[in-house]
Amino acid sequence: MAFPITAALLDFCVLAIVGNHDEYGYSITQKFQESINISESTLYPVLRRLQQSDLLETYDREFQGRNRRYYRITKKGRDQLGKFQQDWIAHKSTIDRLVKADVGGGGLSQSTLTPTSAESKSTESKPTESKGEPS
Repeated sequence: MAFPITAALLDFCVLAIVGNHDEYGYSITQKFQESINISESTLYPVLRRLQQSDLLETYDREFQGRNRRYYRITKKGRDQLGKFQQDWIAHKSTIDRLVKADVGGGGLSQSTLTPTSAESKSTESKPTESKGEPS
């Protein structure tokens, strides 16, 4: 993938995976690897960070004579997942408008890059002021 995977994006993806149902670490890694090349050595620090931030909690369950550590999303984690989802929709929409405007040859304008009022409310971001463009 040509675009970097940031810590916030990793957090978002893990919360989304675990938000569906409890998962154990290796299973989370496998779900990531279906779409994004990520190693367990990258993922486990993310899981620990989310756990320390009270966004995930863990419990152990025996499986074939060994313990598996399962991760469960918390209420705080669900709230954060909702924020991530809103931010992602607004971010993706902005990028989509930028790419479509450029591909269409229409050029870029401040109105093309400024989130709609619904997006602004959902992410609580404010549009930047236009410095005025010559006609």
